[in-house]
Amino acid sequence: MRIDAHQHFWRLADRKGQWPAASLATIHRDFMPADLQPLLQRAGIGGSVLVQSLPSVDDTVFLLQLADQHAFVRGVVGWVDLKAPDAAAQIDRLARHSRLKGLRPMLQDLSDGAWIADPALDAAVDAMQGHRLCFDALVLPRQLSALTWFARRHPELPIVIDHAAKPPIASGELEPWLADMSALAALPQVHCKLSGLLTEAGPSPDAERLQRYVQAIYRLFGPERLLWGSDWPVLRLAGSYDAWLAMAQRLCTAQGADGAAMGAIFGGNARRFYRLD
Repeated sequence: MRIDAHQHFWRLADRKGQWPAASLATIHRDFMPADLQPLLQRAGIGGSVLVQSLPSVDDTVFLLQLADQHAFVRGVVGWVDLKAPDAAAQIDRLARHSRLKGLRPMLQDLSDGAWIADPALDAAVDAMQGHRLCFDALVLPRQLSALTWFARRHPELPIVIDHAAKPPIASGELEPWLADMSALAALPQVHCKLSGLLTEAGPSPDAERLQRYVQAIYRLFGPERLLWGSDWPVLRLAGSYDAWLAMAQRLCTAQGADGAAMGAIFGGNARRFYRLD
């Protein structure tokens, strides 16, 4: 089964004052399961991982309710304030739902780039590990060193870097992103999502612009620790679902991915990492 390891649903009524702005007309509306399901069917994708996009426990509960109603949503990555005094208790409550597979603090939106490099997260991480939850790292390149500190402190916590940490594809720079990603890739519990790259590529989001970055993460993480995701509907800002899937497949084939590697990147790794089976 092929899996989309990163997609979102949202209702604008829940997002007053939150991204996306009205100026982003392509994504400034509700996106719900009925919008995505035909795209999955046409692309031959058997299931998805639904990822939070609001820093709200209520939103996580809403996503879990959607997962209950739609079988193709195989897992949910939710949100908890991991430094809250009752974070462990909140995690215990949410984890009663079998579709909760991970948590994601919205680190990219925090002004403190070292927020995650803090022992104050230990109690929440212990609770996550007790429930076998994964950690989605929504980070920017400036936050990778702090993420490395966090990953080294918690070697048993499965971590996946969303959108390859949003490298500066539009400007064509590789460093210091590449060096920091190399340090993280040396840690065996750290994975990386092949997702969100088109929207980082600037006005010409084509395979040529992405090639060096895909080559880098393929070399660093190998086909055993890469997970393909659409980042739909954010993807709509840069391209279509079908086109991104086809481009990602071509880019992986260009790195020498054989049938087994493609099966892992486009489904098997997500099923294993998030325990979707």
